Amino acid sequence: MDENKFKNIYKKVGENIKALRKMRNLSQKSLALLVEPKMDRSKISDMENGKEDFTFSTLLRLCAALDVKLEHITKDIG
Repeated sequence: MDENKFKNIYKKVGENIKALRKMRNLSQKSLALLVEPKMDRSKISDMENGKEDFTFSTLLRLCAALDVKLEHITKDIG
């Protein structure tokens, strides 16, 4: 798979995260603190903008923080 395909996936996941965060009226800082107490707001920003190569465990923590299933964060990435 070429790197541009990955970038598109990261971007779509980021868009989904941002939409879910806004639906819950959370700031990036608030979400970061829910995901991990030491997480910085800039990491959420990077994820939302498709700049972060995140781990699966980070996605799972995001799901828990946003109270959604994984498919909500990964929808429409195909």
